[in-house]
Amino acid sequence: MANPDFDQTDFDQTQAARFAALALDCVHKPYPNKIAHVLNSDGDVKSPRELTPAFYGCFDWHSSVHGHWLLVRLARLFPQAPFAAEARRAVAESLTPANIAQEVNYLNGAGRNDFERPYGRAWLLQLAAELKEFDDPEARQWSATLRPLEQAVTARTVEWLPKLQHPIRTGEHNNTAFSLGLMLDYARVTGNTEFGNVVAARARDYYLKDRNCPLSYEPSGEDFLSPCLAEADVVRRILPSAEFAKWFTGFLPRVELEPTLVSDVTDGKAYHLAGLNLSRAWMLEGIVSGLPAADSRRKALTSLARKLRVTGLESIKGEHYEGGHWLGSFAVYLVSGRGLR
Repeated sequence: MANPDFDQTDFDQTQAARFAALALDCVHKPYPNKIAHVLNSDGDVKSPRELTPAFYGCFDWHSSVHGHWLLVRLARLFPQAPFAAEARRAVAESLTPANIAQEVNYLNGAGRNDFERPYGRAWLLQLAAELKEFDDPEARQWSATLRPLEQAVTARTVEWLPKLQHPIRTGEHNNTAFSLGLMLDYARVTGNTEFGNVVAARARDYYLKDRNCPLSYEPSGEDFLSPCLAEADVVRRILPSAEFAKWFTGFLPRVELEPTLVSDVTDGKAYHLAGLNLSRAWMLEGIVSGLPAADSRRKALTSLARKLRVTGLESIKGEHYEGGHWLGSFAVYLVSGRGLR
């Protein structure tokens, strides 16, 4: 259920087409490509398309995964749009039984127990959740095809989380809180209660005792996630509203921040700061959705989220592949209210 404090009417077919074009431009674009690849022998020296044939485009595996999520979400929300047919063709080309079988083999290969952990795996589960909710014959077929990889990811995650003694609090891919949030949403959408219980239990262990998060230390120079806001956004998923409000008071007594600006759009790491505006905006929306209706903080947090939204959306420039290959997914997650349930 969307949060009534946030108006999604600015998300129309024209805007959706712009973001779909970003994903369509990259999901089957093999190069440039940055792979995190463990070589076990000379036989592992292969192209990205051979190694991970479903998700080889968009510069890296995780961006390819959430690029496919973007296409599925937009095809679901705008089924009659001119881009919908092309989005469907692109997804169908990627999600074949043979491609997914190789993805599973790769994920389970020797020395790859930390491959795309946790960020890419969380987005893979978000793709699975989107397909699960998409009431469409083709989407149901894709969902079934993706299932072996979905199962491999959840199995790897259940094996890993109990061993992770401390959460990872960076503002980049390794951030634990952000991925746990996506994983919880996946578990609830798909009805995977056992997996959801493991994730929720670890979130409680990691975060419920935290106080006075140093928001003033953010951001680091390459952040696209806010460690403090990501933590609050996952905790609002596991606590009742009144309990969350009390916890949030101790965790972030004040929320003061300004939009970030990108100094060099040709520098992929510097471009992370554009995504930070988008993720901060949706995390603030999530936090507001978790607070009681009469909470006096809702108005100011809502205003700040809108300010960050505007700056973030204005910074997405498709002509710069450094940001275009991934920022569309962040924009769609925000403007379609995906995290608000």
